[in-house]
Amino acid sequence: MNLITCTFDQHAPAILAIFNDAIANSTALYEYQPRTMDTMRAWFDAKAKSNFPVLGLVDNDGTLMGFASYGSFRAYPGFKYSVEHSVYVDSRFRGRGVGRRLLSEIIEAAKSQHYHMMIGGIDAENAASIALHQSLGFTHCASIKQAGFKFGRWLDLEFYQLLLPTPHEPTDG
Repeated sequence: MNLITCTFDQHAPAILAIFNDAIANSTALYEYQPRTMDTMRAWFDAKAKSNFPVLGLVDNDGTLMGFASYGSFRAYPGFKYSVEHSVYVDSRFRGRGVGRRLLSEIIEAAKSQHYHMMIGGIDAENAASIALHQSLGFTHCASIKQAGFKFGRWLDLEFYQLLLPTPHEPTDG
């Protein structure tokens, strides 16, 4: 597995396929309609504008196995040290340590950018993601019952957070 920085030109189709598989077949995303290449362009543009990384792992053939990123947790100045992350693994590569490696790498990226708190929203039934987060030091911090509705049922959303030892000198403003 090789760590890369994903770009729109090279990786948007693969990331779009991973997103759309998650939309169609899981509760990892509480969306109903597939995303489009236009939404991918806007997604990559927003990440670049805010200097948020999009990291990926590729196999020896260059196939994108999964990706991870983060974005603003809330759009208010007092939350400037907090980010909400996401990790998605292509279904063909699950169970091979891809998610663990991506989550570890995105944690390091957040530290290097001097963020203090990472939070992930995880569907309550996603035991694998919850276990992964807990194994890397994330702790449960909130539950929202019946936060979403998909596949004909109410979905509960769990939040897991990790406090980072950065920044060394936080400031207001």
